[in-house]
Amino acid sequence: MNGRRLAAEFVGTFVLVVFAVGSAVVGIDVIGPLGVALAFGLVLLALAYAIGPTSGCHVNPAVTLGLLLARRISPPEAGGYVVAQVLGAILGGAVLKALVKWGDVRDKTGGLWTNGWGDGVNAGGAFTVEVILTALLVLVVLLVTGRAAAPGFAGLAIGLTLTVIHLVGIPLTGTSVNPARSIGPALFAGGNALGELWLFIVAPLVGAVLAWVVWPVIRADDDADPQRAESVTAVAEAAGSSARTAARSGTSRSGTSRSRNARRRR
Repeated sequence: MNGRRLAAEFVGTFVLVVFAVGSAVVGIDVIGPLGVALAFGLVLLALAYAIGPTSGCHVNPAVTLGLLLARRISPPEAGGYVVAQVLGAILGGAVLKALVKWGDVRDKTGGLWTNGWGDGVNAGGAFTVEVILTALLVLVVLLVTGRAAAPGFAGLAIGLTLTVIHLVGIPLTGTSVNPARSIGPALFAGGNALGELWLFIVAPLVGAVLAWVVWPVIRADDDADPQRAESVTAVAEAAGSSARTAARSGTSRSGTSRSRNARRRR
């Protein structure tokens, strides 16, 4: 298990909570739901290009579960990712709580932008909403990171998808679609947030499973090969092996060229 990948997931999830959740905590009265939705989407977009080459930028246990079911990451790696994500979110929640408690920052949401239900939706409705929204997010991740996807645009598609998801989900549940994002703030908000936390852990995971079920039906033919079930480590090792082979090939060609030049001079 690569420590750098785990560190990337830890830092990425921490950044998502501090800056995206934090945008609602400190300024939802100014930027509104649209601004918060854009904050989540833009933060994830930036992270996708920043830490994507290192860890894949899951920053979400539901995404990790979807990729595990699709056999793009091994079970030990997935477990390490989830632990790193939850710890990063908890640290992010701690920072937001510290800013409110000791930094004289007024929490405009009244509860660290934790997820819940009540006004406008009941528990059953909230569960359904979170399953559907998470399924959309994970499905997009599976599709745009496949072999047939246009290279370089995955981060943009995923970031825009998260923005749209928040525009729909904010009025209903505050939008979780990410168990880690819900756990971090809830631990420090307490009260109803903790009592209702189970839904925002279970529903996104169910949504990830739903996305995995739908994915084979609509994926491109190039993504249908089950042999692409390589772990993140295996992919990295293969890339390193290819680079070493190319370097040796280049060195060999360079040596042959020097030998020919030397013979010509003689």
